[in-house]
Parts: sequence; structure tokens; C-alpha cells
Amino acid sequence: MEENREKTIKGLMDCCHNMLELLGEDTEREGLVKTPERVARAILDTTAGYREDPHAILRGAMFKEDYSQMVIVKDIDFYSLCEHHILPFFGKVHVAYIPNGYITGLSKIARVVDVYARRLQVQERLTLQIKECIQETLNPLGVMVVVEAQHLCMQMRGIKKQNSITTTSDFCGAFNQAKTREEFMNLLRNK
Repeated sequence: MEENREKTIKGLMDCCHNMLELLGEDTEREGLVKTPERVARAILDTTAGYREDPHAILRGAMFKEDYSQMVIVKDIDFYSLCEHHILPFFGKVHVAYIPNGYITGLSKIARVVDVYARRLQVQERLTLQIKECIQETLNPLGVMVVVEAQHLCMQMRGIKKQNSITTTSDFCGAFNQAKTREEFMNLLRNK
């Protein structure tokens, strides 16, 4: 495992070194000498979600509980990398589920968000993956996920719209009922 990690770091360092040279930089300049290694380690850190199992995280803290009202974990900060430009997008995730015999540790919901966010992503898939993981693992009566994010690929390049926020949502089960979705949205607004 450690051998593979070092091989990956070396490969990423080579890629970064080549990129710097292609940009016309002096890779021997004091400020850039260690940049390839720093970039390689940063990329491994920001993509650590590929090496974790979000279902196992939830299963590791599943508790039988006779509670069947909405559980909401909101304002979960996340940072991810857009798979189209490998630029950051970041924001907040709000998750609600209605237990069906089992609950999970609240921090595990935030950990599931981190696992999926720490992969090359698009916001739509991130939203769907979080919902599906909770639904498949806990089998609740329903799940709803709302993601609000800023995308640097829109803010610092291309269209350059600094104040744009993208919102995505996905839901299933009891949240197919407009009344249940509205209850969740009202609780989100009451900060």
C-alpha cells in the first residue's frame, strides 16, 4: 500500500514538473523546487475519497432506534474538485432522512459527504451519491439532500460570474411528498 502511494506521488510529481516546464517556469527556482511534491500530496489529500467506503462508515455507527421523525444535518461544509477543470467547488450540504428502525451517528453523515466530495466530481453526481449511500445503507423511509456551491471554474475562468451559487437537490421515499419536502426546506430556512 505504501509502495503504491509513493509510486503515485512520484507520478504526480513528474506531471506537475512537466506542467511547470510547459508553462515556461524555471523548475529549479527556489519557490518552485518543492512545488511538484506539494502538489502531488495536495492532490492525494483532496482525492482521498477514492480510498474510503462511505457505506462502511454508516454501517460502523448504525443503531437500532424506534424513531421515525425527520433527522436533519445541515450546513455541512465541503470542498471538492470539478472533474472538468480540476478547480475547486465548495459550499454546504444539507441532509435529511426519516429513520426506519435504524439511525446513524450524526458525524457519519458529514463523513459520507467528505468521502464523495474528496473525489473528482460534478455537483449533480455528488448530490445523488450522498442520497443513494444513505438510502442503500440505512434503508430509511426517505432521504433528501440539498447542495449549495460556488464553482471556481465559473468564477475565475470562462464566464467569470463571482456571485453565482448552484443549488442541486435529490430525494426519495417520503420526500416524494411535497409536504415532507416543504417541511425540510422550511427547517433549512430557519437558521
